[in-house]
Amino acid sequence: MTKILMLHGVNHNMFGKRDPKQYGTITLDEINDNIAQLAEELKIEVETFQTNHEGEMVEKIHEAFLTGVDGVVLNAGAWTHYSYAIRDALAILTVPVIEIHMSNIHSREAFRHESVFAEIATGQISGFGEESYLLGIRAAVAANSSK
Repeated sequence: MTKILMLHGVNHNMFGKRDPKQYGTITLDEINDNIAQLAEELKIEVETFQTNHEGEMVEKIHEAFLTGVDGVVLNAGAWTHYSYAIRDALAILTVPVIEIHMSNIHSREAFRHESVFAEIATGQISGFGEESYLLGIRAAVAANSSK
């Protein structure tokens, strides 16, 4: 069975409370419920993980490499723009890595236009709100099956 790791980054535990103009009112639990429904529909396994601690994110990516997931979907939040530690961990992976964002990072503040993951990601999805997560899962499955 295809196994995808969904990584939620810094401050994502505050979805539903934080900046509803950019992120809507959906909570992280609701996003994860929607991901679980999609996983059931696609007959895949999706593990979700959220942390506000960069080192924990790196450790989870290492674990994904060691346990052999089939793809990683990552919304790293602000880490997208400066975390070379997470980038280096992602570079270890030999599976599709899909970078996602709920907001369109290219229409926001200038510092959000750059992603340190872009060079190593299989692709990037941004600007579709909560749907970005589901599109990311579908993209990881499609990229994995075309390997």
